[in-house]
Amino acid sequence: MVIKPGDFDDERVKALLTRHLEGMHASSPPGHVFALDWSGLQKPEISFYALWEGEALLGVGALKELDSTSGEIKSMRTADAHLRRGVGARILDHIIAEARRRGYTRLSLETGSGSAFEPALALYRTRGFVSGGAFGEYVKSPFNQFFHLDLIDSI
Repeated sequence: MVIKPGDFDDERVKALLTRHLEGMHASSPPGHVFALDWSGLQKPEISFYALWEGEALLGVGALKELDSTSGEIKSMRTADAHLRRGVGARILDHIIAEARRRGYTRLSLETGSGSAFEPALALYRTRGFVSGGAFGEYVKSPFNQFFHLDLIDSI
């Protein structure tokens, strides 16, 4: 398995990102989906990664710089054919390592609420993320939740 910068021209990447957005919209009510669309992932403050095994795309994930000391995890998605193979863990570990390399002291994420999000939440918790308050421009609602990882204390 190899992690590389995501190629926005690759049809497999496009298909997985489309699947991700469809899943987020199916699991959250209108107005409560904050997943980035295609153009949102192509901003200078976002580093987008893809995990490959040979020619197979296993998953994607992104790191958004919030400021010089903090980042946000965005667009984590494992391809359906590769669920429960450690794909999400590999991408998450890569993003955490990159955040540390950049000198961030905190890594955060916003995600939905409900059973569809439980597998991802279990993964985040195994890496030390804890539930916390809203950050950035997010507003707490019954349909979202926030997690944070203190990168100084989790070394």
